[in-house]
Amino acid sequence: MTAETVAAQTLAAQAVTAQAVTAQAVTAQGAGSATDPAGQRQPGPARRPGPLERPAHPSLSPSRAADFKTCPLLYRFRTIDRLPETPTADQARGTLVHAVLERLFDLPPTERTPAAAGDLVAPQWEQLLADEPELATIFADDAATTDFLTAARKLLDGYFAVEDPRRLEPAERESLVSAVVDDQLLIRGYIDRLDVSPGGDLRVVDYKTGGAPREAFEGRALFQLKFYALVLWRTRGVVPRALRLIYLKDAEICDYAPDPDELVRFERTLLALWRAIEQATERRDFRPKPSRLCDWCSHQALCPSFGGTPPPFPELPVLAGPLAAQTPAVPGADE
Repeated sequence: MTAETVAAQTLAAQAVTAQAVTAQAVTAQGAGSATDPAGQRQPGPARRPGPLERPAHPSLSPSRAADFKTCPLLYRFRTIDRLPETPTADQARGTLVHAVLERLFDLPPTERTPAAAGDLVAPQWEQLLADEPELATIFADDAATTDFLTAARKLLDGYFAVEDPRRLEPAERESLVSAVVDDQLLIRGYIDRLDVSPGGDLRVVDYKTGGAPREAFEGRALFQLKFYALVLWRTRGVVPRALRLIYLKDAEICDYAPDPDELVRFERTLLALWRAIEQATERRDFRPKPSRLCDWCSHQALCPSFGGTPPPFPELPVLAGPLAAQTPAVPGADE
């Protein structure tokens, strides 16, 4: 028996175990947004664990992992303190465009046209407002709202410039995926789109409403996709053939092909990152990490780098926050 065969058999066993444990963990946590039987994300508020609830495993989403890598204090503000953040027009636009692209594939293939996508913008915006009424406060008047919707339609033009949805039939859209790695950490998040070829090859697709970034920021986007690739490998025993970033503003595609060795290293990176989060939590020591991203931070008034003082660290009952289920970001909201 070759080493490759042994590795494959081991991975298959791990996948079965991970699927069973993950199902138990997600059920125990009641985490994330509501899903239908097919696993598709449905509108509605996510349930937060109660103050004394403990999930079967601590969990980590790509958004929160990226927060800690970017700035440990930002991670604390969002995950432990649970500080509110005022939604921005860019975040709302990202959420809206993701919703439209999800609904576009509900249409018959021949009807997936630019005009049809444009017609979905207004009703999807109304649905978002019904789900999240605070979004209405972003715009000062009807003219600003009209400009916002027009900008969303232009981003959809960028999508049609790089893909023809009439020739695609995604296997999954806005799908929650999760896996337990090393029997100690639940990793989970929403995949914008998963394509499966007739031969079983997987392609993970992520829509980005911002412009194509420089190399440093592209690394952040690929971090998210490697996160999903690891989950799929551990639960389905298949390494995705391609990780695709679609930058709608610039009508550009970035394809990346991961390999098993790379995902093993990435898994070790995630576990090391989680240990750093646990250590910071135990020490109550989340330090700011100033960067150009501070310009977009909602919490400058509480940040020592800007002369602020963080709130008192939560007491033990609330401290379950980092160890509780972390709700993955709404699609598009973390653009």
